[in-house]
Amino acid sequence: MLIATENAVYELDEADGAEPEPVLRRESIRRVEQEADRRIAACEDNALLIIEGADAASRRIETGIEGAIHSLLLLDDDPLEVLIGTEPPHVYRLREDSVERIRTFDELECRRDWYTPWGGPAAVRSMARTDDGTVYADIHVGSIMRSPDEGATWEPVTPELHVDVHQVATCPAEADRVYAQTADAFWISYDRGQSWTHRARDIDERYGRCVTAHPQDPDLVLCTVSDGPHGDDVHGQLYRSEDAGRNWTHVAEGFPASTEHNIDTYHVAFDPDGRAWGVVGHTLYVGRDRASRWEPLWEAPEPIIMLSCSRR
Repeated sequence: MLIATENAVYELDEADGAEPEPVLRRESIRRVEQEADRRIAACEDNALLIIEGADAASRRIETGIEGAIHSLLLLDDDPLEVLIGTEPPHVYRLREDSVERIRTFDELECRRDWYTPWGGPAAVRSMARTDDGTVYADIHVGSIMRSPDEGATWEPVTPELHVDVHQVATCPAEADRVYAQTADAFWISYDRGQSWTHRARDIDERYGRCVTAHPQDPDLVLCTVSDGPHGDDVHGQLYRSEDAGRNWTHVAEGFPASTEHNIDTYHVAFDPDGRAWGVVGHTLYVGRDRASRWEPLWEAPEPIIMLSCSRR
């Protein structure tokens, strides 16, 4: 698992009992992505750093992308292929050292409806994929776009979903499932976004930020909610469901029952072995026994901005 702060990337191998080790020290890190042994970091200047080998030597790729990188999705390890989501909302494809903007994404007719509450450009906030090549890109604000062919062509999911999406997720064990956490809490699709079900009864349809599903059990889901995007104390909380969101339980033992700020997009994740991970400020928490038993594991030297776990 990769743990990113604004100025460093750490790698955790929890099996050996050691603390996370730095694999990259660099100012202005924005996003990280890991799949198997491949590790990637995006910097504020839109360069990608490929963290290679056990010695953590990095290779720099100048992407030439304008705007800000908001999401990374590693499609293939050899040759290297990565989708890059940005603000303004575009998707780029990196193949080895070559970067191109995906025109079919730019040609979506629904783009004219994308917006932000503050009047700035929308963004491709997060991306997720299935093992058979379907990719989802969540637009903040503008619902979710779907590609059946690893980003070559794009279409919107059905409009039943709340448009203010903050994270999209999939499950390796069930390719048809799609999970979304929105400003109107949790939504789930059983048919790759053709239809959606809103399941927010126990979380009072609160403002949602993060969502992740257990890699072997598509019914075991974690999500975070709060009172809203801003405020002196938004009461951020972590919830757990064992039945795909039909019922939710507030996680309040071993993990903060309430936080001052949002538990944000990318702040909760499952690793391939089914351990759950969560971030509040500087603190990394681990959830064992199917995310039912939590405890703090590590204090980072500065606030953690995101986690990234391999799918398998």
